[in-house]
Amino acid sequence: MANTTHFFLGANSGQGFQNLFQRFCAPEDHFDLLILKGGPGAGKSTMMRTIGQAMEEKGEQVEYLYCSGDPGSLDGVHIPRIRTAIVDGTAPHVIEPKYPAAADRYVNLGQFYDIAAAKAARSDIIRCSQAGAAAYQRAYRALGAARQMADSAAALVAEGLDTEKLLRRTDGIIGRELRGKGPGGRDEYRFLGSLTCRGPVWRFDSVQTLCSKVYQLQDAYGLAAPMLQRLHAAASVRGFRAIVCPDPEHTDRVQHLLLPELDLAFVTSREGMEYTGPAYRRVRLDAMVNAAHYKRFKARLRFSARVANALREEGLDALREAKAAHDQLEAAYHPHVDFDGVNRLVNEELTRIESYL
Repeated sequence: MANTTHFFLGANSGQGFQNLFQRFCAPEDHFDLLILKGGPGAGKSTMMRTIGQAMEEKGEQVEYLYCSGDPGSLDGVHIPRIRTAIVDGTAPHVIEPKYPAAADRYVNLGQFYDIAAAKAARSDIIRCSQAGAAAYQRAYRALGAARQMADSAAALVAEGLDTEKLLRRTDGIIGRELRGKGPGGRDEYRFLGSLTCRGPVWRFDSVQTLCSKVYQLQDAYGLAAPMLQRLHAAASVRGFRAIVCPDPEHTDRVQHLLLPELDLAFVTSREGMEYTGPAYRRVRLDAMVNAAHYKRFKARLRFSARVANALREEGLDALREAKAAHDQLEAAYHPHVDFDGVNRLVNEELTRIESYL
């Protein structure tokens, strides 16, 4: 079987739900983009997984895109060689076709609901939906407070950073690793992970699938952002396509950078996001901060870390509550879905996609 990769298009953060769906779903990048419509329990994730596995069996490389609310479910499947993808186009990442049928199109799984039966379950459906929405609001309030504490600590540490040393180290890596000219092409944007109902989930396995040479950036306070920005700019100038993984808390910052054409990756590693795979080089960015500066603010940094961790736990508890409400919502819908009809539609779409091979 061909290699598979695993990323996220959405992430939970202190600024609420962050998503990269609009970047991924640019119809100009796809020959066929299937936008799934239909509510909870209609079979969207199952359809994507079924088609992804069928494509793997055909020897195709498949990219699985996971749901940050439930990393056991899918938000998308991508078969890059045939420029075909299937995405969940419902809230909170609503997608609409731009060039209907010519490039992107609806696939309506909502047609298989028993409407009369769903209306009979109306009160349960509304209750579960509202409970899930309230839990997400609670989660984002807690994560927002955690983000403020973490940002305050990061700004304090950055005051002691030897920026010139950081940039010299970066330029040395550029000179050593980013040689030659690449074929050009558009960068891809993915989240490598997210805080989820299962805790933090980071798919470093995809890094190892795509790149054998991995620089591990040991960075507890977000100090790697200028290095990664400089590396990304240098790769772009030389024509190397990148998979850019933004920081869910600061989506304008690069958190991980993959350069598959060079078999090269740069990954940030810290508590809650530990890279445990083999590393070609380890760069200790925390060691580029003046030791006396660290010592001076050690107590304050420890306090900030304790508070931020407690707030993240509160956010995580709320994400679990949201997942439980969603499970109840799916259970309310599930008996009222015509899954024979869903399976027929899945087979029709699979046959169409196989015709592109």
